[in-house]
Formats: sequence, C-alpha cells, structure tokens
Amino acid sequence: MKALVLGSAGQLGRELCERLGDELAWAGGRDALDVTDERAVAALVARVGPEVVFNATAYNRVDAAEAEPERAFAVNALAPRAIALAAREAGALLVHVSTDYVFDGALTRPYREDDPALPLSVYGASKLAGEGHVLASGAEALVVRTSGVLGRRGSAQKGGSFVDRILAQARAGKPLRVVADQVFAPTSARELAGALVELVRLGARGLCHVTNEGSCSWHELATAALAAAELGLPARRPAYSVLDNSRGRALGLPPLRPWRDALAELVA
Repeated sequence: MKALVLGSAGQLGRELCERLGDELAWAGGRDALDVTDERAVAALVARVGPEVVFNATAYNRVDAAEAEPERAFAVNALAPRAIALAAREAGALLVHVSTDYVFDGALTRPYREDDPALPLSVYGASKLAGEGHVLASGAEALVVRTSGVLGRRGSAQKGGSFVDRILAQARAGKPLRVVADQVFAPTSARELAGALVELVRLGARGLCHVTNEGSCSWHELATAALAAAELGLPARRPAYSVLDNSRGRALGLPPLRPWRDALAELVA
C-alpha cells in the first residue's frame, strides 16, 4: 500500500511508520501539518496521492479538554472531517483511531461496536463527533476504537506515557496516586499499529474495537493507588470501558497478546 501517516510524532504514529517501512509515502506531526487547517490537509493528501491515510492525531489531554472544548473539538472532530473529505477526493481509505471514552462505563461486560455511545467527558464527546464525521463523509473508512495506549516515548502532550510517569515517580520516591475503580484494557502502541495495518490488508471497514487481551484497573497497572476522590480530576471517566474485540477476530485479525505481556516488554 501507499500510506500517509498523520500524527507520526506520537507513540502510535511512530510505530505505524516503523511497521509500514517502504510503504510509507509521507509522515508528519504537528510541525509538518496543522490538521485543523482544512486547505492544508486537502493539499497534502492531493499531492501525496495515498491509497491509505492513517490518522493518529488527537487532542488527548482528557482533563484539559474540559476547559478547552473548542480546541478538543477542532482536533478530534473537525480535523477528522477534513481528513476524511480529502481522503474521499483522493480515493483513499481513511483509518481513524478513536477511544473507549466514547462510552459511559455503565456496562459490566466488554463494549461492542453497536453498543450506545454515551461519553461522559468533553474529550469523549469530541472523539465521538470525529467518528461520526468520518463515517458520514462518504470516504472509505475504518474507525478503530482502542484503549489505554502504551508506547515507547509516550505522548508529549501528557509528558510521557502513563508507565513513564509512574516509573519516574517511583524512582523519585514520590507517592503514587492512581485510581482503582476504572477498568479498561491497556493496549500496546506497537501491537495496535500492527493490527491497523493488518485490518487494512483484510479489507475491514466501519467500526472495529482493537485492544490487548484482558483488562485491569489503573491501580493494577501502576501496582499502587490512592482513592479516586483524592485525585480531583475535572473530566469524568467511564468506570468500565473494556472493548469487545470479536469483530476483529471475525475479520481474521489475530488476537493481541495479554496486556501484562505487552507491559512487561514495554517496561523492559
């Protein structure tokens, strides 16, 4: 495939570029392209002429989004719309990455693609709006929801990955303040990138959930916790946002490893 990767400076974008290798026609981060500039997005996609556009961009500062809704919606909703329209004009497939935070966490079983999306936060609402724009654009599209992405050299917006921050605090002898009542499926950025490429090769379209196998709380992931009430975070999170991966399996996507195996590799 001839691929274009938006958001290549992020933990998922870097892994996508590595996975695509010689199939990568163009890749860039915020320094190379402002995805909120619709004309610039259209011009780039038209110039590169990709077969597949991977959108790994996101405003993912979940709590900051509560105070910056316009910015969150610009990056997470309006930009995907512009990217989808540009992909449609170029005859390209758009692979757009979304989140488990589109759900409210009221269920106690893994969420399927057809479960009602009821986001609790501005971040979740902006990502859901982005999904809607992409799927309604008329472009060939695959929207992949994932959860708790962990990668090498994590998100610059957040000051590194969750694991990076926890390990840094532990080494500094600082107390670990981690919620124990939010259950999700941690997902390796490396394995997610491989799954996205494989889904393209399998001809997947529409909505699909992809996470590593198993689930845990942030407390389990960090191995230490304080009560959630002591965090005082402004954005509400779903209490349970484990995603059901059965559609990916039905399409032929092999299951990703258990999250503990992926975490061990990342920490090592």
